[in-house]
Amino acid sequence: MKTVVNLTQQSVLGEIENVLDTYPYRPYQQAFAIPDLRQELIAFVLNRIPCLYSAISDEQLLMQRCDKESWLNNKLPRSPLEQQQHLQRLIHEGIYSIFQEKSDWISHHLCESVQAGCEPSHWFG
Repeated sequence: MKTVVNLTQQSVLGEIENVLDTYPYRPYQQAFAIPDLRQELIAFVLNRIPCLYSAISDEQLLMQRCDKESWLNNKLPRSPLEQQQHLQRLIHEGIYSIFQEKSDWISHHLCESVQAGCEPSHWFG
């Protein structure tokens, strides 16, 4: 039996995590922890790179999960370093673009979540 694997998406998800780890928690990591913004960033990047799919047997799938990065690197026309740098540039561009476009929404959403946790409880009267 064969399974179709999206090689690009897994690589993009991992690289987004790596790039976001280089940004300050507040507001960047905090903002992209919001599922809608995270999904928008993923879509931003995936729409700008070719996606690679492969049909592989279940046995190959188990082996490839262990060595996914080298397999992906062998399938793309660029060197592994060029691929990674290109992907990182797109992620930085996406972060900047989404922050520019949705700055008011992000600011409002992050302020709400911080204030909600800091308000005193009225439960005790």
